[in-house]
Amino acid sequence: MTGLFKPTRRSVLLGAGAMALPRFGLAQSGFEVLEPKVGMAQVLPEPYPQTEIWGFNGISPGPQIRVKQGQRVQRRLVNSLAEPAAVHWHGIRNDNAMDGVPGLTQEAVAPGATFDYDFIAPDAGTYWYHTHYNTTEQMDRGLYGALIVQEADALDIDREEVLIIDDWLLRQTGEIDPEFQTPMNRSHAGRMGNFVTTNSLFQPVLPAKTNERMRLRLINASNARIFPLGLQGLAGWIVAYDGMPVATPERVGDFFLLAPAQRVDLIVDVTAKPGELAAIMWATEQEPQIQVGFDVTGAASRTARPAPRALPANDETGIIDLGSAVQARLVLAGGAMGTLQEAELDGEVKTFRQLAQANQFWALNGVVGMTDKPLVDVGLGETVRMKIENESSFPHAMHLHGQHFRAILPDGSFGPMRDTLYIGGLENADIAFVASNPGKWLYHCHMLSHQDAGMKTWMNVRA
Repeated sequence: MTGLFKPTRRSVLLGAGAMALPRFGLAQSGFEVLEPKVGMAQVLPEPYPQTEIWGFNGISPGPQIRVKQGQRVQRRLVNSLAEPAAVHWHGIRNDNAMDGVPGLTQEAVAPGATFDYDFIAPDAGTYWYHTHYNTTEQMDRGLYGALIVQEADALDIDREEVLIIDDWLLRQTGEIDPEFQTPMNRSHAGRMGNFVTTNSLFQPVLPAKTNERMRLRLINASNARIFPLGLQGLAGWIVAYDGMPVATPERVGDFFLLAPAQRVDLIVDVTAKPGELAAIMWATEQEPQIQVGFDVTGAASRTARPAPRALPANDETGIIDLGSAVQARLVLAGGAMGTLQEAELDGEVKTFRQLAQANQFWALNGVVGMTDKPLVDVGLGETVRMKIENESSFPHAMHLHGQHFRAILPDGSFGPMRDTLYIGGLENADIAFVASNPGKWLYHCHMLSHQDAGMKTWMNVRA
């Protein structure tokens, strides 16, 4: 990893041993407590000092929440931080009042106060929860966890692993760098860490067997880092993006991208032989690094299996008729090396220099931050088509709350259903969705420094 030390393949296996990732019990009925508070974690490997983190129930990732499709999620937020907090249930087609966005769907939960989140999880898949107050700092300190919604019927797999990938900006003392709002981070690619973990562990190694079939649920919880990931000693198929199943499993090639807030579900077969190390690989700019290792110690009783079948489809099919779609346009502008000359901030037009002096660098349709009127105002069941133009030199991960969308591909076909779309620098995108969930829904860049520096708006879906 950058900035601290560079591991070798041998050090991964010998230094990590066969570390097991944290496992948490199934969610029970009733309001269990989610308590944001300060905790300590061995993020850097020993003999480095422990790191003071902020975590739900004092750990990061927070407790894994696991329910079956259609079951209730009931959690009582008890805020033990010295500042407000809230919980957003990322990717869930939620009741609007439960979406967890201070200033739009609820008031922030003050220190010492509580808030009850109570909603149905309508779609099976891999989701997650995270803070949505002071998000750049609070998420970077560790306030997130996995929300797994299981299908009604068990899959033909041997086991599954939930793998939350993150990067941390750490000092040699183990302390998280406290400069969260630097102009450099806000005007460039965002706050990047110098140390990468999976479930807050450095290059963990899990046991595996040849021909074993696993479901791997990958979540990118980083503030800004885009992970190109590949497989070594594993044959894999992508079966879901952002929790939503694909119609036909997609065979993994060399690498696939996992942008901030995105999730990918893989079905993998272990092809490595006993004594070898299989791995999920991270393609860094220098050379591929092991993100998660699998120490192959034997062979499964079953022989190699055919390609997996598709996961059961969720109710939100994403069938879209563009003929009567409401048209919208979103221009992403700003940042360093950009062309933004001026934009509206707090009702006044400011030059880019004035915006920079206010530590604001990004605009959506010429406006910095939230507007009084929504970007889109449509009735339930209407179709929206939005053309997105990225005039900046930097990539963005645009996340829509409350419903899913499809990208319209250059040939006119539709991409997979998602809730977070990666858009490269100076690239355009075209998305469409059926407004299937009433309420006020945030739409923002999940490069969180970009969100803080202006890249957020909202949509209204009338019941």
